[in-house]
Amino acid sequence: MSIQRRTVLAGLGAGIGAAGLSGLSMPALAQRAPEKSKVVLGVGGRALLYYLPLAIADRRGLFKAEGLDVEINDFAGGARSLQALVGGSVDVVAGAYEHTIRMQAKAQDIRAVVELGRFPGIVIAVRKALADKVKTVADLKGLKLGVTAPGSSTALTVQFAMVKAGLKATDAPIIGIGGGASAVAAVIQGQVDAISHLDPVISKLEADGLITTLIDTRTEAGTRALFGGSNPAAVIYSRQDFIEKNPETTQRIVNACVKALKWLETATPEQVADTVPTEYHLGDRAVYLQAVAKLKES
Repeated sequence: MSIQRRTVLAGLGAGIGAAGLSGLSMPALAQRAPEKSKVVLGVGGRALLYYLPLAIADRRGLFKAEGLDVEINDFAGGARSLQALVGGSVDVVAGAYEHTIRMQAKAQDIRAVVELGRFPGIVIAVRKALADKVKTVADLKGLKLGVTAPGSSTALTVQFAMVKAGLKATDAPIIGIGGGASAVAAVIQGQVDAISHLDPVISKLEADGLITTLIDTRTEAGTRALFGGSNPAAVIYSRQDFIEKNPETTQRIVNACVKALKWLETATPEQVADTVPTEYHLGDRAVYLQAVAKLKES
């Protein structure tokens, strides 16, 4: 499975190429007030580095600089934020690109407008205590798999890996463990046998010697090994009717995210750690700094 990485400003009828953390926005529209200055945005685990550009845009006041009041609603996982969009309780979502593909297949016109990361950044790992028995993804059959939430990108990725390894997607139970400290606790307490998750959760578990990695899509090599090519990570997406009705608002959301990406190009891990809330560090700033450094490639 190979998905071409792309960034699309849907509704304005133009595609935008983006490379890594140096996304390019479309030429600015004529100066006018946003159609909707108060925007509700859904995200599944805002403290995850998967959504770091969103955190930067928020914490550095980049949405406000674009004349927007963005309310961020944090859900247990990407599938929940997608449900909120479909149900109409949020206007836009920071979520996995694959959700747009799945919804298009269901005749739901949901489109990405800006890409936040090049690679999924998802790691599939097993608890260290089981590492002698679980050597490959094929050995996950029957084990309890911890993900942010069922139906989210972390769940879809491990299920894809299982099918690729010759298993069925249903051969192991999927258990939602959230996106922060609760995920770390689930591994420590043995609530799950393996995990499909993101940084800083993964880096924290690695630093504490609690997991053994099976698949790592934080790098281009790891992404290609699993998917056969590049595969975009988080994007900002919305319903096409919202984009069409609110082109200026949509453009300003894109502008803020691109500014965040450009800031991240040159920011040090220390600057990133100082910008985000301290609770995002999961109680270990040093590990958080390491995780941010690893993120640079994506």
